[in-house]
Amino acid sequence: MSERDYPDEPAEAFEAPPVVFEDKEGREIDIRPYEGTDEETEALVEMYGAFDPADRAQGIPPGKEDRIRTWLSNILDEECLNVVAWDGETAAGHATLVPDGDAYELAIFVLQAYQRAGIGRRLMYALLGYGREEGIEKVWLTVERWNRPAVNLYHETGFETSDAESFELEMTIRLQ
Repeated sequence: MSERDYPDEPAEAFEAPPVVFEDKEGREIDIRPYEGTDEETEALVEMYGAFDPADRAQGIPPGKEDRIRTWLSNILDEECLNVVAWDGETAAGHATLVPDGDAYELAIFVLQAYQRAGIGRRLMYALLGYGREEGIEKVWLTVERWNRPAVNLYHETGFETSDAESFELEMTIRLQ
């Protein structure tokens, strides 16, 4: 893959977790870093097990429990940054920054019952704020170009399109 282009200037400041807010459905959502407890891991396994297959992209999240556990063991390791959106004891969303050379790849997932309530935006902002606090400079992602709500959200956040040659857009942001 060719070298990615990143914006010259850092994006706006993002609030780092913990972040507590009321979503558009009136639920109190608590976004905080993943701490590695068994309870957190099991809640994420449950969340991903309940994920609608239609909302899977690029093969993630996986669909079977053993594959979910293997995938999570890779992205919940200490080199990755992870934040989880909680509705009480229920994992409503999860976002991760995975190291990739001199940058990090962003992936974000919100359980269907919690979509369109403002959780994804707050989850992504919290992850980017956490990333900036941890010294991360550059972040990239890919998104299917037909996913207009996600593309618009990423643009509003400060991501810029760096590659539009395929059915996916590659987008980048600079945090520092």
